[in-house]
Amino acid sequence: MRQSFEKIKFLIGSAESLERMAEVPSKTPFDDEICEFLNSLSKALLTSPKNRMYPAVTAFGFFLRKGSIGLLKQRFLKAGEYRLGRGMSFHIAPSNVPVNFAYSLAAGLLAGNPNVVRVPSKEFPEIDLIAEAMRATLEAYEGLKNMISLVRYERDREINDDLSGLCANRIIWGGDSTIEEIRKSPLAPRAKEICFADRYSFAVIDTKAYLDMDPKRVAESFYNDTYLSDQNACSSPRVICWTGNEEAYAKKLFWDSLHEFLKQKFELQSVKAVDKLSSLCLVGASFPEAKPRFVAMQDNLITRVELKKLPMGLMQRLENSGFFFEYSFMDILELKTLCLDKRCQTIGYIGDKRMFMPLLASGIGGVDRIVPIGKTMDFDLYWDGYDLINELSRNISVS
Repeated sequence: MRQSFEKIKFLIGSAESLERMAEVPSKTPFDDEICEFLNSLSKALLTSPKNRMYPAVTAFGFFLRKGSIGLLKQRFLKAGEYRLGRGMSFHIAPSNVPVNFAYSLAAGLLAGNPNVVRVPSKEFPEIDLIAEAMRATLEAYEGLKNMISLVRYERDREINDDLSGLCANRIIWGGDSTIEEIRKSPLAPRAKEICFADRYSFAVIDTKAYLDMDPKRVAESFYNDTYLSDQNACSSPRVICWTGNEEAYAKKLFWDSLHEFLKQKFELQSVKAVDKLSSLCLVGASFPEAKPRFVAMQDNLITRVELKKLPMGLMQRLENSGFFFEYSFMDILELKTLCLDKRCQTIGYIGDKRMFMPLLASGIGGVDRIVPIGKTMDFDLYWDGYDLINELSRNISVS
């Protein structure tokens, strides 16, 4: 085991501390010292001038604030239960969302567990900034140093085997292929695994509700849901479904306002422009029954494809960099095709959330979250249908 751990690059921790992590005692969920540490980390992240260039780092800092954690504690601690963390938790973060590793770590800590987190092998400045702030903050929390290990390594079956054999929880983010690879490494008999597989999301906009809103504010919110992660997050909408009157005017206002915002914020790489052109051709060839129609814009910052129907298999075309399908509907049940697939994760919306009740009652296989546009990327301890505090801790029955 020591030999495999020597191949790891440690952002926080060491091979020696990692070997002993499985023996570190668990804590109760929302342990006071852990909450104080997270609040101190929040202050470090939010007061550092260099972090202001990275909105995702700032958002993580806000998530860790004392008030935010206090609200989570009220929601997730249940009266009459005595819980402890299940033990060492091995997190595998996705390669395409830089700050995801930090949210996963926070969930593991709040559940009371020592944690080893494999960060993406690709280097992102956001990871370095959070790791730097975490190392500095840990100096004042000596008792928590043995509960956090941030590691980076290339694909390595031996390391995966050793960490999987030690852990009580294995949390895999990053899609179906990553899950398949990590599952080759066996777990201990009582270890638990939580997998966040490939998912997709879409948005619903009621034109009446939209036209009552500030289009510039909506554009910024939609940008945060989509372009901020280059649409790589599972929760980023890829299909925009419109309903209501004055649709033509609402669409023009929405996309024009977004385009004005993008001109100041987003730079499209040439290779992505070529990818979007290829995707347009593939969509036309793959779904002729949907009668896809390319909607010309001022430039290539936004790529729109209007559909006459929602074909099965549409979400196999997971495009990014501002590639959106559009569909107009009268009855919410027309969206059932998107929601039958268990890979459907989030619906972002503008309008009245009650409009989704008939859809939910129709027996759909997917949809775990319905949130306002601007909130699809907001992390919560309920994620993909999992109550993470409940899943990563154990309830001790005392009678």
